[in-house]
Amino acid sequence: MIDLDFVGPSRPANDYKFVEVTDGDTPKIEMSIRMVSIDTPESHYGGNPPTAQAALERTKARLQDGTYDALPQHLRDYLISRITPDAALHHLTAGQLAAEAHKVMVKTRQTRQNGTQRKMAVVATGELVEGHGRLLAYTAPWFSGGASDPLPPRDDPKRRTFNLDMVALGWAATFVIYPSIPPAFDLNLLLDEAATAWREKRGAWAHFGPDLLLGYEYRACIKLGTQHLDDPADAIAEAYQRVCVDLRTLTEVGLYGYHEVPPPDRLWIWATDLDQARKDLPIKH
Repeated sequence: MIDLDFVGPSRPANDYKFVEVTDGDTPKIEMSIRMVSIDTPESHYGGNPPTAQAALERTKARLQDGTYDALPQHLRDYLISRITPDAALHHLTAGQLAAEAHKVMVKTRQTRQNGTQRKMAVVATGELVEGHGRLLAYTAPWFSGGASDPLPPRDDPKRRTFNLDMVALGWAATFVIYPSIPPAFDLNLLLDEAATAWREKRGAWAHFGPDLLLGYEYRACIKLGTQHLDDPADAIAEAYQRVCVDLRTLTEVGLYGYHEVPPPDRLWIWATDLDQARKDLPIKH
């Protein structure tokens, strides 16, 4: 018996739509992609606007009545101020508009001058597959590289990823999560575009203002507003699982301090990855 005393990385099985078998060792599946390093508003999460707003209102009441006193006062005050009577409607509408902007962008940039459609380039990265079974990746138009379809220079706008342009248009916030961190050049380009979109109030912020709940804080508030609350500590643990780092100073602001950092300057680390991240990154805690 051979025992190498080694266990390779593994992930739980996910259910994918089977498409066809094309070879003895090649089944085709349909797989969703989670565009890495960005986060758009949700378009369905939490239910329809009245249902989602009810969950947000439960969160607001619990933040005010002491249910969630385990959260720091500064975070509670921040969330209370942002859960407005139309917070869910604004967020879900922004999600729908972001989806439409994405569709238009893909259709426009994937269409060649002769009217034919390009394939999509998919660059997998980081942890590859996230908890919902989606491939973590960057997407962009595919160029074959041949004489009839040369790959544009690196700084050509045609080479930009859809991830980057969703941020540049203001329909996505940056959501850089360790270890899926872009290389330095791409990271700084992303952060510059995010800062410009935030400063100029493009896209979602142009429509709904700077108080629009971002995707990750909207999801956290929906979790805190679950209709059947058994244990507030469990709800908090479910809603806040990532530590935020301020990229301006490379300083950790913890599980509950993200709101003290402008959205373009937030780096995220799963709490379970924090020890390793502290070894890999020049962050201060």
